[in-house]
Amino acid sequence: MTDLPKKSPMPGVAAPVEEPAIEEVGPPPRQTRYRLLRIASFLVVMVAWEVLGRQVAPLFMSYPSAIIRSAVEMSTDGELAAAFLESLKTLLLGFGISAVLGIAWGLAIGRYRAIEAMSDWLVNALYATPLVAIIPLVILWFGLGFSAKLFIVIILAIFPILINTASGVRNVSEQLIDVGTAFAATEREIFVKIIFPAALPYMMTGLRLGIGRAIIAMVVAEFFTAITGLGALIVKYGDQYDTASMFVPILVLMALGIVLTAIVRRAEAWIAPWKTTEGE
Repeated sequence: MTDLPKKSPMPGVAAPVEEPAIEEVGPPPRQTRYRLLRIASFLVVMVAWEVLGRQVAPLFMSYPSAIIRSAVEMSTDGELAAAFLESLKTLLLGFGISAVLGIAWGLAIGRYRAIEAMSDWLVNALYATPLVAIIPLVILWFGLGFSAKLFIVIILAIFPILINTASGVRNVSEQLIDVGTAFAATEREIFVKIIFPAALPYMMTGLRLGIGRAIIAMVVAEFFTAITGLGALIVKYGDQYDTASMFVPILVLMALGIVLTAIVRRAEAWIAPWKTTEGE
């Protein structure tokens, strides 16, 4: 059934003709383009690795298909899962403790000059020290068990979180704090409603950096203390000159870092959505 033409509201005047809606077709959204570029670059690297890896002696290099076969074998007998869970326990607990202590200490240093004067020399000294060099001392203190691994993860991961949190507090506008003081805000209210939200992006940056340090610390601890977890698999298959199997825990560690960093980014977008809006 055809639509009847609309009558003109005034006699002698033609009724306006409605133009059909034209659907605009444009380029894909920016996020879609970036995702396609990421997938394309990943495929290019994997293909190049597969082709070039086959040209090198297996003693020195492996390639993706051989690594996948080794991963399937290690997963079938449960070796990979057991090592992954052992490492994950140390990583998550150590990183969680580092996050709590680093944020609390960073807030105190950034806010109170007296605490900064008392502890900034210690933070700078420990951060500048190659902490891997103190592993023999840690072994003397804690032995070769879980406590030693946990301490090494904490001592390596805490400082990026602490330093970034303190920097975030120092960068809070003094005018905002003066306004809060003028309206009789308590110290707790200034912390919760002014300082913490303003310093939150710095804290999340510190957490992302801390994840990388925590993974490094976990592997180093597994190399030198209790030979367990993914670090133990790297040592085991390295001693056996099984390059394909040695790559499996290395790639698992890489994927673990990517996943944990993505989780922190999602948490930042949820906790501080205004920061995501600013970047658009």
